[in-house]
Amino acid sequence: MKILNLISVFVLCLFLSNESLKAQSLEAGFWDRVQYGGGFGLNFGSNYFALNVAPSAIYNFNEYFALGPGLSYSYIKNGAFKTSITGGSVIALFNPLSQIQLSAELEELYVSQIQELDGGNRNRDFWNTALFLGAGYRSGPMTFGARYNLLFDDTNGIYASAIQPFIRVYF
Repeated sequence: MKILNLISVFVLCLFLSNESLKAQSLEAGFWDRVQYGGGFGLNFGSNYFALNVAPSAIYNFNEYFALGPGLSYSYIKNGAFKTSITGGSVIALFNPLSQIQLSAELEELYVSQIQELDGGNRNRDFWNTALFLGAGYRSGPMTFGARYNLLFDDTNGIYASAIQPFIRVYF
């Protein structure tokens, strides 16, 4: 049910941003203000494999503020342990100075874990919600910084720490 809510929020954000920006898009084309970015990761080793794909886009309302959706998929296999993580996010970016970027990001992920045991499998499925506040140094299309998860819970989550470094790129 939560995935349907997440998809609904994603579609609603796209619809509202498109409808509310029609007047602005006459002045400058809508697609001229859209930037694309994301992440890709591939790791492998002895009995280990990890893949991460996370495309995103932002709409620049002006030189100070941008907003956009992101999707995420990760798959990890470590011996008899498998994890699949699927979800999405909404990110707001604020640039008070051209070199400084502040961010707020709401992320909702569905986590499915399977551990293969001799007597069968042990499955664990759960939702992980994160609310990140971040700050970074911006140079061209790249931003280097750190973000803090306000909803971090070390007993039932997928992140090892509430603080995470990031490199963000939008073209």
